[in-house]
Amino acid sequence: MTTPVLPHRTLVGFQPRRCPHCGVASPAVSKVWQQSLGGTNRRGNRVWTAFHCASCGGVILTVNPIDSRGNIGQEIESVFPQEKVAHEDIPPVARKYLQQAIDTIFAPDASAVMAGSAVDAMLKELNYTEGSVYSRVEQAWKDHKLTEGMKNWAHEVRLGANRPRHADSENPHVSPQEARQAVEFAEALGQFLFVLSAKVDRGIAAAKSAS
Repeated sequence: MTTPVLPHRTLVGFQPRRCPHCGVASPAVSKVWQQSLGGTNRRGNRVWTAFHCASCGGVILTVNPIDSRGNIGQEIESVFPQEKVAHEDIPPVARKYLQQAIDTIFAPDASAVMAGSAVDAMLKELNYTEGSVYSRVEQAWKDHKLTEGMKNWAHEVRLGANRPRHADSENPHVSPQEARQAVEFAEALGQFLFVLSAKVDRGIAAAKSAS
């Protein structure tokens, strides 16, 4: 799970920072469809516009409001799918590596290395500093910091140079699917170790302040 980001964009000259599908920076996008649609439970229509990414063929959908005079608002209010951003509750070093893993998903080897670095940094935040990423995951599980499911998942993904499987010597390069799995694991680990606990802490503090 990631924090959505929506920098200032306008309908004319729409330019995402990265394609949310392939991760390519400043992708060439072109408008392929636009329609004004409304509903009975919302005042006024909205303009939906579909843009095509020339790099991967993915479609990005934007939503613009229409004011009471029928003018299309130039500030985009929503983008689907949203650009992926590493959650702010993940510690800074791990968050930076994770963001790099997300941003380089179009280059699987690089993305998997960054995902492995993100996991390494997360474990170091818990003072697991010795041994391979996988041996430290094992120790974190033994110390009840991780569930057995998280431990087993770690051993099934290729985290850059930290690869325990014999088959990897015959297949040195990471496939796009393996890179996505590595990034997904790193994101989930960040959620499990840091984001959920921070959310709980904020919830407890809010409940105490309201009582």
